[in-house]
Amino acid sequence: MHAPQPEPAQIPSAHRSSAQADHDSRELMRGSREVLIRHGDQVYRLRHTRNDKLILVK
Repeated sequence: MHAPQPEPAQIPSAHRSSAQADHDSRELMRGSREVLIRHGDQVYRLRHTRNDKLILVK
């Protein structure tokens, strides 16, 4: 079972800006434990760990 995700209003304003888009990790992961993110000519790997953490690696 996953811990509940904080609503955007629950994230301290020091960690948000009005220009930031809000994406739910469940939408990004789509049920997978890992997704690839292309940024320019680089590919990053976003992993959802067993400890319910997200890790982004190049």
